[in-house]
Amino acid sequence: MSGEPADEGRVRVVGTAHVSEESVREVEETIETDAPDVVAVELDEGRYRQLKGGEPDDIEPSDLLRGNTVFQFIAYWMLSYVQSRLGEKFDVTPGADMLSAVETAEGLGIDVALVDRDINETMRRFWSAMSPIEKLRLIGGLAFGIGDSRGVGLAAGGILGLLLGPVLAIFGGSIGLDIALLSRVTGGVVLAVGVAVVVWLFGGSLLSTPDRAAVAAGGGVAVGAVAGVGLGLAAPLVDSLGPFTVRIVGSLALGVLGGVAVGGVTGQFATVLGVAEPDDVEEFDMSELTDTDVVSAMMEEFRQFSPGGAAALIDERDAFIAHKLLSLRRSGADVVAVVGAGHREGIERYLDTPEDLPPMASLTGSGGGGVPWAKIVGTGISLVVIGFFVLLALSSAGDDALLRLFGAWFLVNGLFAAGLAKAAGARWTSSVVGGAVAWMTSINPFLAPGWFTGYVELQYNPVNVSDVGTLNDILADEERPIPDLISDLFAVPLFRLIMIVAATNVGSIVASALFVAYLLPLFALDLGGAAGVTRLLFEGAQNGWETLRGTLV
Repeated sequence: MSGEPADEGRVRVVGTAHVSEESVREVEETIETDAPDVVAVELDEGRYRQLKGGEPDDIEPSDLLRGNTVFQFIAYWMLSYVQSRLGEKFDVTPGADMLSAVETAEGLGIDVALVDRDINETMRRFWSAMSPIEKLRLIGGLAFGIGDSRGVGLAAGGILGLLLGPVLAIFGGSIGLDIALLSRVTGGVVLAVGVAVVVWLFGGSLLSTPDRAAVAAGGGVAVGAVAGVGLGLAAPLVDSLGPFTVRIVGSLALGVLGGVAVGGVTGQFATVLGVAEPDDVEEFDMSELTDTDVVSAMMEEFRQFSPGGAAALIDERDAFIAHKLLSLRRSGADVVAVVGAGHREGIERYLDTPEDLPPMASLTGSGGGGVPWAKIVGTGISLVVIGFFVLLALSSAGDDALLRLFGAWFLVNGLFAAGLAKAAGARWTSSVVGGAVAWMTSINPFLAPGWFTGYVELQYNPVNVSDVGTLNDILADEERPIPDLISDLFAVPLFRLIMIVAATNVGSIVASALFVAYLLPLFALDLGGAAGVTRLLFEGAQNGWETLRGTLV
């Protein structure tokens, strides 16, 4: 019981485990014994409605365009998944303590107060407060927790291989990757893609989708390796592509193959050695999850992982809930507050020393207040890219070279963004929209092509919070084959939306990186190399200054 002035009400804080049957009984007994004026619960309006069996809200397309919704739902899903697995292991519905508090209060005619911050606000601030390294660690941990180590290794290797390709294109000659070898590799890629497309188009009546994909990929690689790389049967076609295209395709293919090979081997070793295997949740003793020392240790471990995330997820909510409880106490009400055990100590501290509470305004809204380095850097990069094109346009480089350069920027960004969006399950309309704006959003730190792709997708198939429960049910089936698991996950609108938005953005990011590190140096060769490009940029700057001075004078 926290200390209250004599002319105010009182607040009793009950710390619970959200998946504990013992907590359910404690909540019921406390409310019946204390008979308070108000029962305050750690819920917001949306979670309360969902807990009572109501329908959650659909995601508004405008929310997606603000760029927060996808990350909010990813974070919310991760937390919900952990709770659902614990509830499954101990045969308790997650949130049963809160539901019990609400139903017990309603049965006794006691008012119920919802005192937690909106979950969307919390998840947004949680994600924003984490550093880029912390986000990568969190996503990586989730990937290893729900996925096969070999699959994660292959995916990571493929991504690293995309970044290795430009290095091979520019410096490969010094290690023996001459144009002759790259021609053989390019021929293998052409034949592999051709065979894969044919199998995919005509194998639908004979094979299931997973088998068709496997045969298309395996057959394409086999034919490409033997006929293309080994025998050089695609040489006439490759010769017609020109050395520029050969260098691009060949080095990129070698980079991806190398990355996939290294990633696959690493993932296999991780599997054999038991690396990244999740701990069995059955090792938890649920009676300990409300013990002060145990909870404090868990909170401290989370703070070490992400101080900013812990502040948004724990400390800020402690203060927010304390503000609400203080308001009820000052109104003269006797309150039983049912909160998670991790919040109890912080809330009681604020109730005992209200003067330490941060202002309520600091607990809502955009949060932060620090220097927006990401936006500053992003804006700087955008200005550099725009300035590069402008200075070349003002120089004597010629319209043809400029159009080729801009065309490559547009096509590379568009093809990667649209292609990965389609691969993730987007409609053609959504893919084309994302690809069409990718060239622009790639140099704008405040926009992302995935937002536009997601906006179009939401016009056809809305998503809501209830999809999280469906995802948890799918992941809980440990016996489900991997192909069926992937297929079932993509059948859930929320998951497909997340993957589409993420794939579109990743496609644009990869395309931009490849263009700057890969295509741009190759274009520079046609303009006289680094010295020639530098000369043209200075020429463009001089011409621009002369034009500006002439206008002003």
